[in-house]
Amino acid sequence: MSDSRTDAVTVAVYFVASPLQYLAAQRIARDIEPGARQVLVWYKPGLKPVVDASEWDACSYMPWPRWEPLPGWFGRHRRLRANIDLVAGLVGRCDTLLLHSAVFDTEAINYFLHALPRRAGARTMHARILPDGLISIRRYPLSLPKRLMQRVRLLRRLIAPELRYRCFDGDRIGSDADFCDRIYVLPGLPHAYPAHKVCVLPPLVSRAQPVFEDDAGPRRALVIGQPLVGAGLLPAPALAPLTERIRGWLTGQGIAEIDYKAHPKDPGHELRHPDYQLIEPDCALEMHMARTRYDAVVGVRSSALLFARQIYPPAVQVVAFGWADALFKSEQEKTDMKQAFEQCGVRFA
Repeated sequence: MSDSRTDAVTVAVYFVASPLQYLAAQRIARDIEPGARQVLVWYKPGLKPVVDASEWDACSYMPWPRWEPLPGWFGRHRRLRANIDLVAGLVGRCDTLLLHSAVFDTEAINYFLHALPRRAGARTMHARILPDGLISIRRYPLSLPKRLMQRVRLLRRLIAPELRYRCFDGDRIGSDADFCDRIYVLPGLPHAYPAHKVCVLPPLVSRAQPVFEDDAGPRRALVIGQPLVGAGLLPAPALAPLTERIRGWLTGQGIAEIDYKAHPKDPGHELRHPDYQLIEPDCALEMHMARTRYDAVVGVRSSALLFARQIYPPAVQVVAFGWADALFKSEQEKTDMKQAFEQCGVRFA
């Protein structure tokens, strides 16, 4: 006789922190796990405008323990426990639990690997990795300090048994861990993950309408902003010439209307020229591009350029500027990123 409270019930939980991860979660929920109960948990406050609660069986914002601890003593520890209560309430009871996240070494997500299946009564649990743009094209081996920190986190179970950290080796996102059985990657992007775990997602958004050569409307462009000088990705003296160079190129293309999409971590709008129109779409940037006709999409090293190339037809120019001055952590990082851009068809200028 089956257990009626958990019989054949599968719950898919998605921990997301960016519009891209949200779009990936949408695609998985619709096309890969359509029979599961779908639970969305977002942990960056700025993501709220992107979330459509009607698309999920349950969803909620989850405060990040390090940045939003509960008041008083041991606020971070108590926030971790409160978050488990929160998500367990959204999940309910189930037989199979599928946990999706872009990374599993951080304590805010890792503790769910042990605690949530027990709270949900799940007999089976699988952890699956969400794509995270350009971050996903390289491996990030756990350093010795990070491996030691995993062991330190084990001490929490002495005072809170549900906070049992799952230690693992290899890549810090968890791609090599035994609890991870699937890694989602984006079409057209290179990766360095174990082949037997990789699952290529369908395109996250539908292609935009084609730009016809005889279109009588004014030519339009989108400039994708991102923190450069502020994030140590570009020397300060190179910023103004880069901004002018981009503006000059757009003028040479006969483009009269230019939208500027700022990055949430770039309040100074570093790449914005005075005559750009600042836009604030009420959806993910990738979805905005799929709905909006542009003749050119330009930026520096934003992963949004990769998706623009996938979304728009060949007639639309997608161009990366400023790589001669851009700073990278290593030559290998630069090589890997350039390969990803070239493989997707993004031009360099």
